[in-house]
Amino acid sequence: MYVDHAATTPLRAEVLEAMLPYLTDEWGNPSSLHAPGRRAASALQKARRTVADILNCAPEELVFTGSGSEGANMAIKGAAMAMAAQGRRHIVTSRIEHHAVLETCRWLAAHLGFRITEIDVDGDAVINLHQLDQAVTSETAIVSIGYANNEVGTIQPIEEVTTIAHDRGALVHTDAVQAAGALEIDTDRLQVDFLSMAAHKFHGPKGVGALYVRRGSKVVPQTQGGGQERGRRSGTENVPGIVGLAEALDLAQSERSTTNERLWRMVDRLLSELPAKTACTSVTGHRTRRLPCHASFAFDDVEIASILLGLDKRDIWASSGSACTSRSSEPSHVLVAMGVPRRALFGALRVTFGHSNAAADVDTLLEAIPPLVAAARQRSAVEVLSV
Repeated sequence: MYVDHAATTPLRAEVLEAMLPYLTDEWGNPSSLHAPGRRAASALQKARRTVADILNCAPEELVFTGSGSEGANMAIKGAAMAMAAQGRRHIVTSRIEHHAVLETCRWLAAHLGFRITEIDVDGDAVINLHQLDQAVTSETAIVSIGYANNEVGTIQPIEEVTTIAHDRGALVHTDAVQAAGALEIDTDRLQVDFLSMAAHKFHGPKGVGALYVRRGSKVVPQTQGGGQERGRRSGTENVPGIVGLAEALDLAQSERSTTNERLWRMVDRLLSELPAKTACTSVTGHRTRRLPCHASFAFDDVEIASILLGLDKRDIWASSGSACTSRSSEPSHVLVAMGVPRRALFGALRVTFGHSNAAADVDTLLEAIPPLVAAARQRSAVEVLSV
C-alpha cells in the first residue's frame, strides 16, 4: 500500500502513453526548423495551451522548468533581483514553507543582502494575516506563501495574501506543488504573480515542472543560454516531460471533484478514528481546511522511524513528513512553528492517498498503526528505565 503521494506519485498509464512518441520516434529539438523540430515544437505548444487553459492564463505566461524547486528559485530570486532596482530589498515568507522557498530566501539574504521576515502560523499551520499585514511594506519585493503545506496539508488564504501584498506594490509567489493536482489553480482568481508546480506530484513524470509568470511581472532570468522559454529559462525543453505534465494535470483537474470526494471520505475517517484508537495522538494541520488526500498526526513519546519500519515490513509505505528532510535528525520546522509539544515532535506521521488507494486501505491502516505505536512506546519506556 503506497500512502506517500505527497512525496511523489506513480506515473499514470495514460501519461506514459502520451509521452512515449516523444521518447522514441518524435525526438526532435523544438528549436530546430526542420520537420522533426517542428513536430516537437507543435507538441510543446499544445502542452503549453493545455496547462494555460487549466491555470486560466495566457500560454506565454508559462515557463517550463525542471522541478518545483527550480520554479520557486526562479520566481523568488528573479523577482527579488528585478525589484531591487526600485529599492525593494525585503522578502516576506512564512516559517512553514518548503525548503525550496526558505533556503532561496535565505540565500538572497546571505549573498545579496536582502532582508527577510518569516511570518508565524497558528497551531493549525494557518499563517497570521495580521502579522503579514504588518510585515509587508513599500520596501517589500516579493511575498512567498505556499498554497498548501506539504507536511500537514493546511490550505492557506492565498487571495487574502495577494490583496495585502498588492496593496503595497509587492509581488506574490505561491508554491502550488502540493495543490496543483488537488485544488483549483485559477491564477486569475488567486491573483498571484508567480505559481510553481511539479508534475511528479500529480501522477506525472519526475524532472519537469511549470512556473506561471503574470504578464508584466519583472523577473531576472536565472539561466542564460539559447533563449528558450521567451528568454526566461534557457535550455532545450524537455518535450516528453512537458507533454506528460500537461496530460497528468489535465487528468487530475478533470477528475478533481470525484477524486477529492472519494479521498476526503478516507482522510476524514482516518483523522477521526486513528486518534480514538491510539492514546496521546493529535491531528496536525487544520482539521477541515486541508488537502483532501492528506492525513497527518503526531504521537507522543514515539520515535516515528520504528513505526515507519514496522509499516514497511507490511509493505505499507508512509512517511514522517517532507521527503526532502526525512533523513534529518532535527524536528520538523513546520511542527516547531506550529507549537507542537516537544514530546510529539519526533512522532510525526503523514499519510497521503492517491489514485490507486481504496477505502479498504483505511481499515488496514487502522489495524496496523495502533499496535506499532504501542510497541514503540513500550520500548521507549524500557530504555528510559534502563538508564
